[in-house]
Amino acid sequence: MEGTNRVAVYHSNKDVRVEERPIPPILARELLVKVHASGICGSDVLEWYRVPKAPVVLGHEIAAEVVEAGTEVKEWKPADRVFVSHHVPCGECIYCKTGHETVCQTLRMTNFDPGGFAQYVRVPEVNVRHGVFRIPEGLSYDEATFIEPLGCAVRGQRAANLRAGQTVIVLGSGMAGLLHVRLAQAAGAAKIFATDVVPYRIEAAKAAGADGVWDAKDDVPERVKAFNGGRLADLVIVCTAAPPAVEQAFRCVEPGGTILFFAPTAPDATVSMPFNLLWRNEVTITSTYGAAPRDIREAVELLGKGKVKVKDLITHRLPLQEAGKGFSIVAEGKESIKVVLEPHA
Repeated sequence: MEGTNRVAVYHSNKDVRVEERPIPPILARELLVKVHASGICGSDVLEWYRVPKAPVVLGHEIAAEVVEAGTEVKEWKPADRVFVSHHVPCGECIYCKTGHETVCQTLRMTNFDPGGFAQYVRVPEVNVRHGVFRIPEGLSYDEATFIEPLGCAVRGQRAANLRAGQTVIVLGSGMAGLLHVRLAQAAGAAKIFATDVVPYRIEAAKAAGADGVWDAKDDVPERVKAFNGGRLADLVIVCTAAPPAVEQAFRCVEPGGTILFFAPTAPDATVSMPFNLLWRNEVTITSTYGAAPRDIREAVELLGKGKVKVKDLITHRLPLQEAGKGFSIVAEGKESIKVVLEPHA
């Protein structure tokens, strides 16, 4: 397929330039997809991580339509509605075989071309093999942009061994935090609490169904105990990069409970840990990064069956021409939850 491909090129959070490039040609085992919707992730605005790699076309939460399939591709055809993973594991290394697919070196080196903030994307062979999933009938392209972030949440809650009847607190009520609230509801958590420092997100967590939502600056551990029969949380999920939230997590977890670190801090950030208390109370500390194919499949099923609702989390839909505005909204992090770019709008 020949023609021009409009893309949003990231230089910094305040410098995103829309350019025209050729539509990338595909090989025999590759796909070309037309991107209908692409979500801006919180990781896309981490300048300490993104700026050194700039200029670059970002975007990894895409919902698309196959427009061309290579001559040796049998399982996909034009007009198929698909979600495409940007990072995919090899499935053969020691990490993949022991359930740690997201530290697989293949996963950390793979990507599609040029990036999800584009009208058209070339899907390499390895991504075609391990990273293309059919969008369920009835799920809109905009809603399908949640497949990847929900897959990340699925992986996190599996690693934390969340069980029905447990009490959960989510520290940080951005988009990832709200997905954790909804996912914990679907998993049968008995009580779900949430925090944030932004009033808009505090209200969003209430709307998402959290049983109690507080300003993170409050005495959160005491709030949890007051609403939970004197007990702290069985599972604490940290969805913010703020070091005070990391330290707060240690004070919110019940003996025998688990802390899941779901968001990165800045590379040079440090936090203090009450090690002896955590050791004595047999607290499990774990972390997860990204999503593997099994997590994506589960996310597709949850969204397709309506077990996790996401449509109301979309606060902004913008054409690709306004990508710079979208990045500014996400970086500001005040009155938005999910910003979706629509490259063909």
